[in-house]
Amino acid sequence: MPFIGNKPTAVPLTSADLEDNIISTAKIQDDAVTTAKTSYSDAPYRNIIINGDMSIAQRGTSTASITTSNYYTVDRFNMAITTLGTWTQSQSTDVPSGQGFAKSFKIECTTADASPASGDVLQIQQRFEGQNLQYLKYGTANASSLTLSFWVKSNKTGTYVASFYNSDNARHISKSYTIDTADTWEKKTITYAGDTVGALDNDNASSLLLILFMGAGTDFTSGTLATSWNSYVAANSCVGQVNLADSTSNYINITGVQLEAGTTASDFEFLPYDVNLRRCYRYYQKITSGTPNAITVGASYNTTDVYGILTYFPKRDAPSLDQASGANYYAFQRNSSSANFSEFSGSQFNLDRCRFYATGLTATTTGASGFFTTNNASAYIAVNAEL
Repeated sequence: MPFIGNKPTAVPLTSADLEDNIISTAKIQDDAVTTAKTSYSDAPYRNIIINGDMSIAQRGTSTASITTSNYYTVDRFNMAITTLGTWTQSQSTDVPSGQGFAKSFKIECTTADASPASGDVLQIQQRFEGQNLQYLKYGTANASSLTLSFWVKSNKTGTYVASFYNSDNARHISKSYTIDTADTWEKKTITYAGDTVGALDNDNASSLLLILFMGAGTDFTSGTLATSWNSYVAANSCVGQVNLADSTSNYINITGVQLEAGTTASDFEFLPYDVNLRRCYRYYQKITSGTPNAITVGASYNTTDVYGILTYFPKRDAPSLDQASGANYYAFQRNSSSANFSEFSGSQFNLDRCRFYATGLTATTTGASGFFTTNNASAYIAVNAEL
């Protein structure tokens, strides 16, 4: 306990003193104690979303001509798309004024699709490990409610849908919200009941998905919106959703995404940049990029094969190697000689290291040396353990 006031002379505490202290603490009324125990508003890492301020973008700040699902720019936000337009995605500096945000996630339509086929869909997703959500008590009568809050701006006004999908039990819940004014930042807050039926697996796999719909065909819109937890029916996913893909003038910006236990939204939980980056590293880590940069040390096995150990921050699961590939993107250098090559191979992937090698080289000098990117700006090495 901190001391307030003049510092007293040190006197040993007696058992009576300790008892008095316990009694005074217990004098807090029961309802106040209960509220304190069940409130998450002051808890660290209360935001289940990772990188909700859109500050981390390891893969780059802009990608054009997007027609397929993938992670493209801002970390932890996946763009899921099935033949619904063509898009440019970026980490934008357009943010709500005076809220403390510096970046937002933006998509812009570059090829329109005003008449989606039945199975067409466009979503922005974030996926969560089940082991991180056990405190929500899903699958029990005490399942916690969730409150989603975020800032959004678009030229396309109307009804949008934000959903959760319980992938361990094929269950979902959807709520709609409205963008009221074009080209204006608006804050949205939506509360969802807890799922009392579908327990989340206590593991490192994807158990719960946040899905922000941007457009969809009738396979997803022709039923009745699933405003309470039910077994998944695609047609009930996003009834009433506008089609953001119906014009090349359309765009949407999102930032300040927060998801927390309970029925109220607290102020956005800003984390230090380095903490946010480390949380993103659990799923994806760019080791190096640019021209030229060191990657790791290695050694010649013979005149054509070189090997090393690539280390990285611990991942959610054994990752895979992600890299750009091109003629002479990389080099193994020793003294004044080098052997250039187009890509690496990896094997024996562990949570924090892997065997890293290049084979079939020419003019490789024997001995220990290092792996580098060369003078091609497109070269990069990363490890990927995304959900």
